[in-house]
Amino acid sequence: MTRKKNGFLTLCFSLVPGAGEMYMGFMKQGVSIMSVFWMLIFLAAFLNMGPVLFILPILWCYSFFNVHNIRGMSDEEFYALEDDYLFHLERVLPMEKWSRKQNTLLALILIIIGAAMLWDYLMDYLRWMLPNDIYWNIMDDVPRVCVSLLLIFGGLHLIRGKKRELDEKEEKREELMK
Repeated sequence: MTRKKNGFLTLCFSLVPGAGEMYMGFMKQGVSIMSVFWMLIFLAAFLNMGPVLFILPILWCYSFFNVHNIRGMSDEEFYALEDDYLFHLERVLPMEKWSRKQNTLLALILIIIGAAMLWDYLMDYLRWMLPNDIYWNIMDDVPRVCVSLLLIFGGLHLIRGKKRELDEKEEKREELMK
């Protein structure tokens, strides 16, 4: 990895989330940031989930300042810095510990997202058949409502699972203290 990079090019690349990290030689960090950035845009554009766009300025600022912090490091700090992904799915979703219930939940999530996308696609073709505007306003919101409910139930499931895990640890600790 080369330490000295052109300051002007660093500035230019730092304007695109992830590109600056890649220019500095940190490919895994850059790919992680760029993937999250474009995934958020995909969610907003294709699934009509505009509110996720509030994360983009945060991600952009993180990437911009991260690149300039890396460039400003001393040689020892720079060479000691390891290139690693920003998120590790195996830590968040340990696949070897997945139960049948979790597989079913993931399958349900994928089915609902796919159905919401299909619904949105088909409604564009059926719009000319039923001209009632109120009806179509409601029908346009169905995919967004489905994905929103899915996110809420997924979050509740994660909270319930964490609470159950904490309760089990508490019970084990009480048994050991007896």
